[in-house]
Amino acid sequence: MRLADSLQILCVASVAIVIAIFLADGGAAKFSAPADAFTSLGIVAGLVGTDLLLVMLVLAARLPPIDRAFGHDQAMAVHQSLGKPALYLILGHAALLITGYALAENVNVFVEVWNMLTTLPDMPLAFLGLALMLGVVITSLVVVRRKFRYEAWHAVHLLAYLSVLVAIPHQLSVGNLLSEGAIARYYWLALYVAVAGSIIVFRFLLPVTRSLRHRLVVDRVDAIAPGVVSITLTGRQLDKLRATSGQFFVWRFWSHGLWWQAHPFSLSSAPSERGLRITVRSLGDASQQLPQLKRGTRVSFEGPYGLFTENARTSPRVVLIAAGIGVAPIRSLLETVSFAPGNATVLLRSHSLGDTYLVDELTDLCRVRGAELRIIAGKRPKGVSTWLPADAARAGITLRKIVPELLHCDIYICGPRPWTDAVVRDARAGGVPKKQIHYERFDW
Repeated sequence: MRLADSLQILCVASVAIVIAIFLADGGAAKFSAPADAFTSLGIVAGLVGTDLLLVMLVLAARLPPIDRAFGHDQAMAVHQSLGKPALYLILGHAALLITGYALAENVNVFVEVWNMLTTLPDMPLAFLGLALMLGVVITSLVVVRRKFRYEAWHAVHLLAYLSVLVAIPHQLSVGNLLSEGAIARYYWLALYVAVAGSIIVFRFLLPVTRSLRHRLVVDRVDAIAPGVVSITLTGRQLDKLRATSGQFFVWRFWSHGLWWQAHPFSLSSAPSERGLRITVRSLGDASQQLPQLKRGTRVSFEGPYGLFTENARTSPRVVLIAAGIGVAPIRSLLETVSFAPGNATVLLRSHSLGDTYLVDELTDLCRVRGAELRIIAGKRPKGVSTWLPADAARAGITLRKIVPELLHCDIYICGPRPWTDAVVRDARAGGVPKKQIHYERFDW
């Protein structure tokens, strides 16, 4: 918790610092005339908006301290929540500055936009950065994102890096706040270097180094169900990865049609020196080709990531809940999580019994370890936010009724985003504290 609190304080402090820099430069005195007021507000909006953009990039950079403090799922939830405020601030930055300059020069805003594009250095790049940012945020909206394939959406999302990069020159060449020799200029340059360095090291250099060191290859591909396969990977010194049950990696398979894509898949069995295993359902363009992987195919990776592990435990009892392919990390957790016989319950949720994956393995593990296994099959009712089948929802069944000792359990939940959110709401409504609820949502 101390690490999480420290990181949150650092985030808030970064916003306070950029505002303080503006005020220290005499910003408080620049509101006397309407033109100055619009311009000053535009500068503040741009500074805070850019700071939030950098925070978003750091949250997506998969830094180990952030992963340990919040977990990837929560970090990305914050990353997404900052998207709109950052965009609104940057749009406000542009609108307020254009208005302020137009008032100062006594021209209309359209003339001012043309003047800015043709007379101010690096301004065309700034407008390009704004357009790119708009594209990234719009494609991140759920209603829009669902219309994209994952691969196309991911490619568009990478433009976020470019949008920040092309906007940097105008910050340094336009205005006095970041002029040559100013302390603010060196602060922002240091900030950009730190963020860029974090991305380069943790998104590129470290994964490449680990992939070369451990030399993972595909050892076996086993069909589990129609469209579902388990892929076993072997390599060198895998114990040094320090992976644990419940975590996930971002995998890249160096095969025709797959090498240019990277996808997150959770471990579906406990990691060991002998190998790693993932279980994948064919949902996108890439995953549909995974069943055809050949033995010996090279694999590169990022990770391990996630707090969906026993390290989050607070109680001696445990409830493991999964839907669909979310069974993968649940199955790996069941293999290693500590509990006394009778102190664990596994709930598998599916449309039908045939959609329950790895059920034979889970049945065997539950029998050996003394856990109770329940399969809850049936379609959810339309228009009702519930994780249970229609008949159970109508009967008023809740998670606490299914597991009477729920308040004394740690709950691990993995499945699609809407379904997982519904289980979390049910648990919270039943009185379970947040610290006892741990979840991973597979979504993009």
